[in-house]
Amino acid sequence: MEKSSTLDYINQMFPTEASLSGVEPLMQKVHNEIRVVDTEILAAVRQQSNSGTKAKEDLAAATRAVQELMYKVREIKTKAEQSETMVQEICRDIKKLDFAKKHITTTITALHRLNMLVSAIEQLQVMASKRQYKEASAQLEAVSQLCSHFDGYRDNPKITELRDKFKNIKQILKSHVYSDFSSLGTGKETEESSLLQHLTDACLVVDALEPSVREELVKNFCDRELISYQQIFEGAELAKLDKTERRYAWVKRRLRTNEEIWKIFPTSWHVDYLLCIQFCKLTRSQLEDILENLKEKPDVGTLLMALQRTIEFEEELAEKFGGSGSTRNVTNDFEETDKDKAESNNSNNNNNNQIVLDIRKKYEKKLAAHQDDDKDLAVPGAGFNFRGIISSCFEPHLMVYVDFEEKTLMDNLEKLVQEETWDMDDGGQTNILSSSMQVFLIIRRSLKRCSALTKNQTLLNLFKVFQRVLKAYATKLFMKLPKGGTGIVAAATGMDGHIKTSDKDERMICYIVNTAEYCHKTAGELAENVSKIIDPQLADGVDMSEVEDEYSAVITKALVTLVNGLETKFDIEMVAMTTRVPWATLESVGDQSEYVNNIKMILNGSIPVLGTLLSPVYFQFFLDKLASSLGPRFYLNIFKCKQISETGAQQMLLDTQAVKTILLDIPSLGKQASGAAASYSKFVSREMSKAEALLKVILSPVDSVADTYSALLPEGTHSEFQRILDLKGLKKADQQTILEDFSKRGSGIPIATSAVQVVPSATAAGPPPPVAVAVVSQQGGGSSYGAAMMSSASREDVLTRAAALGRGAATTGFKRFLALTEAAKDRTDGPFRKLFNA
Repeated sequence: MEKSSTLDYINQMFPTEASLSGVEPLMQKVHNEIRVVDTEILAAVRQQSNSGTKAKEDLAAATRAVQELMYKVREIKTKAEQSETMVQEICRDIKKLDFAKKHITTTITALHRLNMLVSAIEQLQVMASKRQYKEASAQLEAVSQLCSHFDGYRDNPKITELRDKFKNIKQILKSHVYSDFSSLGTGKETEESSLLQHLTDACLVVDALEPSVREELVKNFCDRELISYQQIFEGAELAKLDKTERRYAWVKRRLRTNEEIWKIFPTSWHVDYLLCIQFCKLTRSQLEDILENLKEKPDVGTLLMALQRTIEFEEELAEKFGGSGSTRNVTNDFEETDKDKAESNNSNNNNNNQIVLDIRKKYEKKLAAHQDDDKDLAVPGAGFNFRGIISSCFEPHLMVYVDFEEKTLMDNLEKLVQEETWDMDDGGQTNILSSSMQVFLIIRRSLKRCSALTKNQTLLNLFKVFQRVLKAYATKLFMKLPKGGTGIVAAATGMDGHIKTSDKDERMICYIVNTAEYCHKTAGELAENVSKIIDPQLADGVDMSEVEDEYSAVITKALVTLVNGLETKFDIEMVAMTTRVPWATLESVGDQSEYVNNIKMILNGSIPVLGTLLSPVYFQFFLDKLASSLGPRFYLNIFKCKQISETGAQQMLLDTQAVKTILLDIPSLGKQASGAAASYSKFVSREMSKAEALLKVILSPVDSVADTYSALLPEGTHSEFQRILDLKGLKKADQQTILEDFSKRGSGIPIATSAVQVVPSATAAGPPPPVAVAVVSQQGGGSSYGAAMMSSASREDVLTRAAALGRGAATTGFKRFLALTEAAKDRTDGPFRKLFNA
């Protein structure tokens, strides 16, 4: 315990006087504990003293043990050296005896083998002289093995003599075998039954000789077999292209006739395989000469028949010697094409796409099955490719076939276009012209026919023919579109005249758009299909981008034509807008004009059909083109009016609102999603707002017309402003001052702050009051009367003033005012908008 807590401890042990009676027992207990501790300390000290002495004794004992161990190790090492010396002395003589025994054994073995070799060579010489091929084949192998043991004795005269003798014997056997095999095929094998067996034994000897002997024998045999073939088919009678099939019949007959006789050859020699290779190379050489020496272009039928028979023969050889492969059968391809044609006549666009995918999968499998390396190996199935070994010589001469295919395709295209109805039944499942599907069917049939014959340059040339055919079909579609055009879109595209389109014409144009889209998509799939079939080295030349561009141009032209056709229908209504309505003398504002109803009727008759027939993408494109045409055209049509009174401007503003609503309803009329037509609606609103702004300028008072024009049409021109003054009916003298003032400020000068005050004035029973628009400019930072008026204006004030128009303006005047205010709501800035932001 700490000293400071000792008193606390004593007070805790003896808190009262009565507890002091326990002091003596406690002291006794403490003394006992002290004695016990002292005893333990003394025992520990004694033990430690004894441990130090014992440790010294143990260290001394260990030192002595180490010294004794080192002495024993030195003693053992000395004895080992003495033992090694003794062993070497004992074994010195034994080594000499061991080497002597080894040399004697080697000598005995060599002499024994030499004796065997001499004996074997003598026996082999006898067998060779007697033409005992079966026994000689075994003896050859034995002599060869014995000779291998004497490779280290080449300088020994006796060994050299034996080797030369063995070499001469092999040469004798070789000449005997060649002589005996020369009788094969001469008819002796049928007269002498033992000849075949004799030649079979001779094959054993050939196998025992060097591999070059067998190769030379087989080559000589094949050359001798093909001598008659060469003589027969180099003659004037059979050296013709139409006799090609007889060549393959000859070799098949030869193989079949001599099958039993040729069994004398071991199967490992592959004599029939090597004979076929020689035959193919010789046939290719002869066919090349025939094709190059033709004085005129070959007949397409004869050429294709020879090529097809050649391919079939190559397939048979590949099946026979290659072990696997898929035979390309043109007839089956024709049957499949006919089946595809029958099915596609009742299919829609999705079904046609499925046909293309099926053909692609089919040719992918064929391409994988024909991936063989061109290696001339002597083992069947080890890499030699029979496919193309003969047929490739036809490749440079197949342009006549390509020309024939092109003529056939073009003739079929003309026929299909002539037979095309350019219309669809209401119950039809597709909105694509049937001629387009037929065009791709005949192209697919041509592709199948060509790919069954070749997949090299000819296929690429035919692909270029496909490009020309599809471009020609695109031209046919282009020429079928109604000619001429009018309006802004027509001016931009360079078309002259009007396009008059009936409902049938509009449907036809939609079919052309859908057909061009189908052709665009299918042309790309066709190129992808061909690139997988054709030789990979030529795949980069397979490209349909130009054809796709052609059909994209057709689609654009068709949609523009569709817009121009509607523009032409609007011509009468645009003329009616400027001539049939007396804008200068109109007395009151009524419902929307007749020309607006007619515009709505035209759109209601065309848009639902177009929305149904066109895809959403192209219908959206059509809407964009239509908006870019009708909005500016309506704006410019206002300037064609002679004069517009204030009432006339109010009526025209009401008509403009109605036309805007009609145009904004076109997407829903065509059953299109509202989200997809957002850009169209925005564009229509912007363009029609310009017409509304123009009419508001015409409605403005003469003294503020320049300010209103600058505020609402900041991009306006001087000539346009002058025309507005003409529409207001101002005389030239009155216009001069306004024009000079407008020219000084410039039409594009921005106005810092502008306010518009609508001031109605009416009598209870008078005509609809005019609306006076006063524009008050505020510049700098100070307040003005206009700003005060604008800050005090409110929507309730506007409605109160409208109510004051009187009983006579309860219908027409209020409608007119609502049209103005609604038009102002659509603007995001400008003085009119501030009326609704107050």
